[in-house]
Amino acid sequence: MTMAAHLCGRREAPSTRLLAVFLILFVHLQFQISVAFVRAVNNVYIVYMGEKQHEDATVIENSHHEMLTSLLGSKEAAQGSIVYSYKHGFSGFAARLTQSQAEMAAEHPGVLRVIPNRIHKLQTTRSWDFLGLHSQSQLLSDSKMGEGIIIGVIDSGVWPELESFSDKDMGPIPSHWKGICQHGQLFNSTNCNRKLIGARWFLEGVMDESGRIKNITDDFLSPRDGNGHGTHTASTAAGSLVKNASYRGLARGVARGGAPHAHLAIYKVCWAGGRCSDADILKAFDEAIHDGVDVISGSLGGAVPLLPYVEDNGISIGSFHAVAKGIMVVCAAGNEGPASQTVDNTAPWILNVAATTIDRAYPTAITLGNNRTLLGQSMDTKTNNGFNGLVYSEQIAAEIEETFADDGSKGCKLGSLNATSAEGKVVLCFSVADNQDLTTAAASVFAAGGIGLIYAQPTNNLLTSCEIIPCIMVNYEVGTEIVSYIRRTRSPIVKLGHPKTVIGKLTSPRVAYFSSRGPSSISPAVLKPDIAAPGVSILAAYPPPSGTEDWDGFSFDTGTSMACPHVAGIAALIKSLHKDWTPAAIKSAIVTTASQTGTDGEMIVAEGGNHKPADPFDIGGGLINPNKATNPGLIYDMSTGDYVQFLCSMGYTNSAISNITKEATSCSKNRHSILNLNLPSISIPNVKKTMAILRTVTNVGPINSVYKALVQSPHGIKMAVKPEILSFNSSITKIQFRMTFSSTRNVQGDYSFGSLTWTDGEHFVRSPIVVRVVKFESYVGM
Repeated sequence: MTMAAHLCGRREAPSTRLLAVFLILFVHLQFQISVAFVRAVNNVYIVYMGEKQHEDATVIENSHHEMLTSLLGSKEAAQGSIVYSYKHGFSGFAARLTQSQAEMAAEHPGVLRVIPNRIHKLQTTRSWDFLGLHSQSQLLSDSKMGEGIIIGVIDSGVWPELESFSDKDMGPIPSHWKGICQHGQLFNSTNCNRKLIGARWFLEGVMDESGRIKNITDDFLSPRDGNGHGTHTASTAAGSLVKNASYRGLARGVARGGAPHAHLAIYKVCWAGGRCSDADILKAFDEAIHDGVDVISGSLGGAVPLLPYVEDNGISIGSFHAVAKGIMVVCAAGNEGPASQTVDNTAPWILNVAATTIDRAYPTAITLGNNRTLLGQSMDTKTNNGFNGLVYSEQIAAEIEETFADDGSKGCKLGSLNATSAEGKVVLCFSVADNQDLTTAAASVFAAGGIGLIYAQPTNNLLTSCEIIPCIMVNYEVGTEIVSYIRRTRSPIVKLGHPKTVIGKLTSPRVAYFSSRGPSSISPAVLKPDIAAPGVSILAAYPPPSGTEDWDGFSFDTGTSMACPHVAGIAALIKSLHKDWTPAAIKSAIVTTASQTGTDGEMIVAEGGNHKPADPFDIGGGLINPNKATNPGLIYDMSTGDYVQFLCSMGYTNSAISNITKEATSCSKNRHSILNLNLPSISIPNVKKTMAILRTVTNVGPINSVYKALVQSPHGIKMAVKPEILSFNSSITKIQFRMTFSSTRNVQGDYSFGSLTWTDGEHFVRSPIVVRVVKFESYVGM
């Protein structure tokens, strides 16, 4: 029940109920966040009259016309003025009135409020607007929303019936498409259309020797998604426009993917339990290359320690071949943060994505018995009526082994709570080092008879819905205040509020706590992650839960898996505008135009043990800026030959690389050639005294352009660029420059950060720089 419905359902005098409804609606109009108010542009007014006085809608509508007739002087004028008659949920009407007429209407005894009709601008699932990619943006218009581009999604499949995969307003299937719509369990050719143009599924890698599926249940032997993950990521990348999308009323607005008119090709390789085999992944890459996709989104990865690029790593191998064919490959950075050296998918040909928050929150009131109201966040729209008993989990620990009770009850592990003490109460739990699982805590409280959960952890923006009982997440500060109240009070009580959606009130973005961090443990000379994008509480299409009849088709999910398709969608838009650009060119444009500042004008903050300004190991170039990425000015371009030299520097032999490329390979004898890989970022893990590197930029802006170098040297490093001025014309489109790094330190140092920015006054082409000064030989070998 919503807060409004709850108040209206109480047994109060009619006038009190009307006032309560008015207050709720007025607050709703003032603070509604599923739409953004903009200045009124017409003279339509809403005449709000509160609760219905009759059940007969015709009687109510006639009363509205009679009132307007008396106000305007004739039935004809009233008929021409009225816009809507509100006669089902409440009473009122909208009409075109002059200001003086509106003032007169407000004096009518049956009118509670006359409200100017503000024009509402529909919001998206917010992350796209947060990135500046508004529905009316020039980029979406110029790129035709990605029309003609095919995004291949390697994931857990798709739920094709959802509106996000409708082909309404879609263009024809691109002529270069060669794929199929593979049949299987509850999936056939009718499930494909001009949006969802193809789907395949790959299972062999997770079958045992006898042909049986290993440890897979609750899934479909077809491209149909039994997990939800693939549906979510596919719709984030290229979902069609869906009006009035929400998760149980939260985050209501227009849902769409980054490239709403791009086509989708689905490659199911991940099965129930999140199991994705290298064999299936490689086959998916193979088929995607054959089918003619333009961009591949892969929200999957391995774990530390990282595997060699072209020996045991299916994603690296498959992506190498895709990029060699001109296909952009975007992958998730991983969810093993905030520890350093946890980043995954670190091959230089992959565009690797970290996750950030956006400026949307779901504040939920927690009212204590002492009338103190605190705020947490929640996605659970069902609440308990009124005040209920409140207990702290450590005070109601079950009689279990002492070693388990210490942290088990605090974190509300299963079986750690005394059912007699928890019965009918809201339980406060604190996360512990080995238990950050909200859903497990909720299951524990529910099993013990509890009716609600307040869950304290270091950050309260990693939300999930508990489903079985209302759950509210708070930070440790709020959690500690609640503990203090419980300990000071004989019979503590609490009332859990209903979550609201708020936009633009929180400093954002922040690098998500879980987002994996650099440097790469296998090749620290390649800066990873490359870029950051929204990945926390992202609303996108989702299959209906089992047994659910009333499903609105959307759900929230969190992870670098959600950040990855944001970048894939933007890459599709760029590809649509610049069809001759290589994957390296698109990557360069994205990295060098990213933002390093938040909505407050300060440096983006990285969540972790302590909040700190984000550095390139957190966000690479920064938060992706789609509008600037289409017009970078300069790009750092590369070809397959550059990646071959990278493999040489990693110790692969000529014959080994030739087996991969099927071309003769001659490795350079320069042991530092990895540092000269023409990446849009610079990472030097072993400066002893002085080291020089080379880069080449290509002009993709105005033909006659002059760029000047702006240098921000890392701490302890003297940095020089030659030449400092780059002049381009019709005959000079590429220029190589040299950067020299000299240590001013006398001791071993950690990584320090800086940047190089080329600017012509309009474009700012920024490369993040990380450098480490070493004094011991053990740090030198690459």
